[in-house]
Amino acid sequence: MKETYYNTEDLKKFGDITKWQKELGDKFFDYYGSVFAEGALTAREKSLIALAVAHTIQCPYCIEAYTSDTLAKGVDEEQMMEAVHVAAAIRGGASLVHGVQMMNHVNDKLM
Repeated sequence: MKETYYNTEDLKKFGDITKWQKELGDKFFDYYGSVFAEGALTAREKSLIALAVAHTIQCPYCIEAYTSDTLAKGVDEEQMMEAVHVAAAIRGGASLVHGVQMMNHVNDKLM
């Protein structure tokens, strides 16, 4: 039995997803590579975005991968934490703005 649900060694096996469905796996990795290639955004900027998104979706594999990647691309700790706070603010704001739905529902019921 594993000690934890998320095994850090599994991150190294990400490329293995092509084993059981090579065509779709290859298409995904082609797309993934294209997304992270230099374009209108630098690879560094894309990595920092990925780190923030990783925290928003709470993917431990992505957090590990993009923490390492952003460090390798020269992002410092303060910048990484600021990106995490941006992600937290957006996630929190998204929860709060849905409060309008509750308010609308209450207003409909009370009117």
